[in-house]
Parts: sequence; structure tokens; C-alpha cells
Amino acid sequence: MSVRSAALPLVLLALVASAATGGAAKAEPNRAAPAPTAVKATYADWPTYHGNGYRDGFAHTMPAVSGAPRVVKKLALDGKVYAAPIVVRGVLIVATENNTVYAFDAAYRKLWARHLGPPSRASERPCGNIDPLGITGTPAYDGTRNSVYVAPEYSGAPPRHELVSLNFSTGAVLWHKSLDRPGVDARVMQQRGALTIFGARVWVPFGGLAGDCGAYKGRLVGLQRTDGLHPLAYTVPTAREAGIWAPPGPVVDLYGHLLVAVGNGASGVGGKYDFSDSILELNSSATLTDSFSPSTWASDNDADLDLGSQGPAIVSQWIFTAGKSGTAYVLRRTHLGGIGGQVSQATVCRSFGGTAVDINTVYVPCTDGLRAVHIGSTGQMQVLWHAAAATNGSPVIGGGRIWSLDAGAGLLQALDPKTGQSRGQVSVGATTRFATPAIYGRNVYIPTLAGATVVATS
Repeated sequence: MSVRSAALPLVLLALVASAATGGAAKAEPNRAAPAPTAVKATYADWPTYHGNGYRDGFAHTMPAVSGAPRVVKKLALDGKVYAAPIVVRGVLIVATENNTVYAFDAAYRKLWARHLGPPSRASERPCGNIDPLGITGTPAYDGTRNSVYVAPEYSGAPPRHELVSLNFSTGAVLWHKSLDRPGVDARVMQQRGALTIFGARVWVPFGGLAGDCGAYKGRLVGLQRTDGLHPLAYTVPTAREAGIWAPPGPVVDLYGHLLVAVGNGASGVGGKYDFSDSILELNSSATLTDSFSPSTWASDNDADLDLGSQGPAIVSQWIFTAGKSGTAYVLRRTHLGGIGGQVSQATVCRSFGGTAVDINTVYVPCTDGLRAVHIGSTGQMQVLWHAAAATNGSPVIGGGRIWSLDAGAGLLQALDPKTGQSRGQVSVGATTRFATPAIYGRNVYIPTLAGATVVATS
């Protein structure tokens, strides 16, 4: 195992690019987004959660780390930041729970700030652990339209959810459309997962609030990138719950599909299968095309041990998935297998957040410390190393290091990809448990409870 300088084969890279930048359904995940102006990019952009729709979290153009990581800037913003930052041509975009979106240049001077409206307050919702609740899902940049999409939640009775398109250069609102669809109680729907650009639409996932109150249902809504019209939606066919809430949001595969992880649903032991506790595959028309659930899905539902806490990872020809139960599964990419159809399973860890992938090794955010898991040619898993217990944040890869947060101590760790040992750390300030870094050039960008912290790596 070694961290590569050139990642997936070029034929694979060419299939996924639009998920990050808004091209056709087939494109390259880590390539710099098409510039709306004639600007030469030195480094690959990071226009969405984990850098691309493939969600591999690998910054291939990050120079090799040559010194101790150090904080070069702390940006104090008007609210807590749960969403991961994105970076395009050196411009940093950060969105807060106060429903404000900021843009900073390479010298961290504010280019613009756009406040979209008052966020939802805790008193307006029957449960939840974010107050105020504004923009939580990671934004997405659309290179073909020079726009940034965000999904704020607004104060109201009930609270409202919208998709907003902003001009990347000025922050001007281009359009805004409702994401609330019939059949659920908007008060208890929460938008936490990252937004994804796929085909002609922006896809926005929904789950419930902390506490699982009310009649929410897992849902994926797709609005046209041009104007927000002609919505499509897929709702998990359960009586309630089955949230699509993992921070990575929908993952774009190589065959024109979206993959989502689904949480526990209403049906338990003795009940009818309801596509909860699953990995679901959807096409660009929001139609279910394939699925996987553990054979223990019903008892896992009853015990809140679902797969929905970690986004699915594409690892070569396999899908790796793990969740709250501690059991990890490897699935065939071309056929997820239905109920109990995994290629292999193993006890690995309880996992929350987003993975990072280097060819056939997946770095897994485990509650008791990051793990490196190798997936062999037959789909069998081997744990290569287990990092210190406190280093459990969603990892990203760049510069010959695995970057992961120790949220409890407010530390960013630089881990050796061969051993998992720390090769440096730096204090970045208080973060959420799901805080996920972004990478551009030599820098790592951290969302914090005060704003954002910029860490230089050489």
C-alpha cells in the first residue's frame, strides 16, 4: 500500500467529473473544475465534499509534506460551521449555521458574504442538536454555470428548506426553490448530507433530527441546475425514519448512478422489508435500480445499528460500507446483492462520516480510531492498521499523509499512510464530530465552531 501520485486509471477518472463540477454524467473526480474564466489552475479544485462526486477524498496535486503543519489563518464567521469547505481556483467557500455563505481569496480576504435569511431555532422543532439550524450539508460548485449551491433551513412555522444557487464570483442569488415535498412533516426533516451535482440536477439528501422525533422519511430531492424547476424525488418506502443523513451525501458511481446509505427504518423483526438499513442505487430519474441490506437488517433496525452513519465507498470494483453495528461489508459494484448479498463481511468498527480511498485501501472513520482496510482481488478485507483512538474524524489524503481530526482535542493529525502513526499535529480549534477537512494546494481547511482554520503543510 502506498499513497499514489496519480490515482485511478484515467478511464475511471473520466467517468465521474461532472458530479463535482456539473458536466455530463461521465467525468473525472479530481480534475480541476472547468474555469468560467481563462484562469490557469495550479492545483486541482476541491468543489464538493471530499473533492469529487466519487468521494475518494484524495488531493492528488497536493505537494509532498515537507514540514510540521501550522495554522496560518483562523477565520471568525457569524456561526458554527458543520459543512465542509470547498475551494475553487484558490477561492475558499464556507457556509455557516447562520445561513451565511462566505468567499475568501488566496490571501483570506473576504470577497463577498451572502446572508440568506434567519435560520431555524430549536424552539421551532421537537428535537435536534443544532441550534440555530441553517446550512449543514456541504455546498457544491457548478463549473458550467459558475455557481455554488447551498441548502439552508429557514425559521418558520414550520421551518422551510430551500436550494439556493449563488453566483460564484459575486455571491448574488441566481435562484432559490423549495425542497419541501409532500408526504412528510417539514419540521422534523433535516438536511445534513453533502449536495451532489449529477447529470442535469443538484441532489439534496434528507434525514431526521437528532432524537429521531416525528414522521420524517429518508429522501433524495433533485432540482434542475439551470433554474431549480422540475423536481424529482425518491423517498424510502418506510412508515418513518430511514434517513439519508451521512455527511458525504450521495456518491456518484462509474455507471450513471447515485449511491446512498440509509439509516434504520420503522420495520423491525417480524416486519416487512422497507429498504431501510441499506445501500441504495438510484438512476438520474430518481428510480431505485439496486440495493443491499445485511441479513440482520430487521434486528439492526430494532437496535439502531444501521448502515446510514457512513457513506458508501467505491474501492476499485467493490463497494465498502460500514455503520453503527461494527460489521463492514464488501459488495460488488455491478450488483449490490440485495438482502445478505455481500461478497464478504468482517468485524471492523463502528463508523460515522466519510471514508477516503487510495486504490484498494479505504481509510475508515471509526469511533475508536481511524483504520486502514485493504480490499483484495476477491473482495476480502484486511485491517492494515488502527490509529490512536481519539483520531476518528472523516479522513482526507494528500501530500503523503492521511489527515484526520481529533475533534475532542481540536487537533488535526497528519498520519503516515503505511502505519497510521502521527507524523505531526496542530491545534485548529473546536469542531463538530463530523467535521471534514478540505484540501487545496499545500493547505488543509478545517470547519470549526467559530468559522474555519487554514493549516499549511509545508
